[in-house]
Amino acid sequence: MPRLDEQLENRLFELGRELIDQQNAKVIVEPQDRSTGFWFGGGNMIQAPNGDLLVIGRYRNHGDSRTGLGAGQRGLELAIFRSTDQGTSWEKALSFDKPSLNVGDREVLSIEGSAIRWADGGVELFVSTEKKNIAYPAGLEGFLKPGTGVWTIEHAIADDLESLATAKLSTIIECDDPQFVHVKDPFLYERGDDLNILFCTHPFCWTSSNTGFVTRTGGSLLKAAEYDVFERGFTWDVAMTRTTAVVDVPRVGRFSDIDASLVFYDGGECVRNLDEHSAAIKRPRGYSCEELGGLAYTVNGDLTGIVRLSTIEPAFVSPWGTGCSRYVDVLTTTHGMYATWQQSRADLSQPLVMNRVEHSRIQQILG
Repeated sequence: MPRLDEQLENRLFELGRELIDQQNAKVIVEPQDRSTGFWFGGGNMIQAPNGDLLVIGRYRNHGDSRTGLGAGQRGLELAIFRSTDQGTSWEKALSFDKPSLNVGDREVLSIEGSAIRWADGGVELFVSTEKKNIAYPAGLEGFLKPGTGVWTIEHAIADDLESLATAKLSTIIECDDPQFVHVKDPFLYERGDDLNILFCTHPFCWTSSNTGFVTRTGGSLLKAAEYDVFERGFTWDVAMTRTTAVVDVPRVGRFSDIDASLVFYDGGECVRNLDEHSAAIKRPRGYSCEELGGLAYTVNGDLTGIVRLSTIEPAFVSPWGTGCSRYVDVLTTTHGMYATWQQSRADLSQPLVMNRVEHSRIQQILG
């Protein structure tokens, strides 16, 4: 895979840190309760043709899949918020409960990551949910925990935002390979005529998170999905590498002739929080639902040639709570680059926070 020289990599790292500014970020959507297990996020931000900003995400309330989803409400509601003042204030514009996202006899147990896109034909919705009535692959049926389901990704398109509420959902990504059977958390990376739909995968045994993608070309043609395109790391992210955003680096300064893209991902050292040695250095480890943030890049839009920048330690750690900093999304507009992510707070909740970086500052960083 092609690499940039060290000085250019350092500038990319600086840009990533400027975007994911933990101290200056402001809360834009509160979770339903300020306590552990409650959050809002896992979506993206877009700009509507009239200039409004829209952000999508799901409310998650406390629950533990190890004991069945009846132990909590988990992924409770999918919501879209609108800002008419460039992100200063937000109001809920649309909401989906679990039953409204059912697909046939596949009943939704929990709502996960989602994405929206403004297209020529209207507004597109991509959403992942955990559903009943989907079996594990033959021979592994008994590994599906009672009260839980399998994740798949659905798609809908409507003429306008409000019409999404009644648009028909169809399943576009599902997998029966036990290595990648759970697919969720879609996000979008457009390049030329191609729409790349990236997503997270889990094996039947829930021991890791990985990244896959599928490319849509010409509107409706889906090429074959690739289910393992960004390998897990060897240190702080040895247990999971869930990519959440790919954003093209502005072609300014030393990058005026370089086609590079920042890649944000969530990582963790373990799936469940583990006890540490009492005399060991205390540090955020990152684990399921409390992941830390990683940074990588790719050149020429090659999603199979991602280069890790955060090899030894995470790039983004909240100064509060568990240190969790995850589900980064970045939108580039004429007003600057907007970054949103879920950030752990002192009360252990994870609200959606936002930071905007002006183009003048970006140009200064990129030299």
